[in-house]
Amino acid sequence: MEQVRARIRREGPVPFSIFMDEALYGADGFYACGGGAGRHRDFITSPEVGPLFGAVLARALDTWWNELGCPSPFMVAECGAGPGTLCRDILRAEPHCGRELRYILVDVAEPMRALHRTHRLPLVEATELRGEAGFTAEGDYRVFAGQGPLVASVASLPGEGMHVVLANELLDNLPFDIAQRADDHWSEVRVGLDASNAFGPVLIELDPLRSEALDAFASGITAGATVPLQRAASSWIASARAALAAGRSRVVVIDYGASLVELGTRAGAWMRTYRAHERGIDPFSNAGLCDITADVAIDFVSRSQTVNFISTQAEFLVEHGISDLVAEARLVWSERAGIGDLAALAARSRVGEADALLDPNGLGAFIVTQWISRTK
Repeated sequence: MEQVRARIRREGPVPFSIFMDEALYGADGFYACGGGAGRHRDFITSPEVGPLFGAVLARALDTWWNELGCPSPFMVAECGAGPGTLCRDILRAEPHCGRELRYILVDVAEPMRALHRTHRLPLVEATELRGEAGFTAEGDYRVFAGQGPLVASVASLPGEGMHVVLANELLDNLPFDIAQRADDHWSEVRVGLDASNAFGPVLIELDPLRSEALDAFASGITAGATVPLQRAASSWIASARAALAAGRSRVVVIDYGASLVELGTRAGAWMRTYRAHERGIDPFSNAGLCDITADVAIDFVSRSQTVNFISTQAEFLVEHGISDLVAEARLVWSERAGIGDLAALAARSRVGEADALLDPNGLGAFIVTQWISRTK
């Protein structure tokens, strides 16, 4: 974090997004140093609960593939893929679209991309995902349609031709700024240094353009309340939509979120940190050593992108067949509980996973937002 300190000394207090970007994604940041999701790491996301989440997403992919007319190849990109757990579980569920599936794991952190090689995924170079198999006259190898699933690991989202762009708990991790309401104006919460060289908040007046945008969404927010300014999330949505193929291709975002006004009532509790599964609220004291996240202001980040579908995670999972998968598991458990073999234990685990994924006070309350491709 010394680069940020040097910049503050040189230029004065910096936007929170600059501080957060370095704390998470800089050379000495949280993700670059191996922090992230997992039972033995820092926090749990839905894929880390168990393989059931991936099994339901596999069903969703089949539904969307059929709606698109079963394209070959079927291009799916997962952004913020982390260690690749969700991809592994989707492939393990053997979706019907599997032979045509080309799954692109996108993560900016090299340590995360290195983990993709540890899951025994059918990894190929990104350039091999679209071609036909065999050696060309130039001696280059290509992959036939219908020989999937195939997986590529990359640092950034490909620019076009995606049928599904999926992001599970990504937008909450994109760097954001912070605004604070005053009686008759907005202030920006920037990051400065105190006498002991420690990071801390500094208030300056917010620029007119962003103040005007907030006023359109945040009527009723009282003085002293803070809200996130998630410009990077808005830009990501626009970029993801621009990467879609024609037809009913879609961007699917799963995250914790609410309206901007609701976040303004939470007394700053919309921002949190995680380290070794311990939740905190101070992003300054352990900068670079902890995750920093924020509830997504769904209405504000989507203001220039019309939302086609929005639901809770519980509603989304039920729509795509989690109840059927749990019923199958209950049947296996009733038949094999006395044996106690691996099949019985896996079935019993699936029931517990469903309870966690559908919990209205936890993961089940996450918001699933979908944007459908424009006709091109």
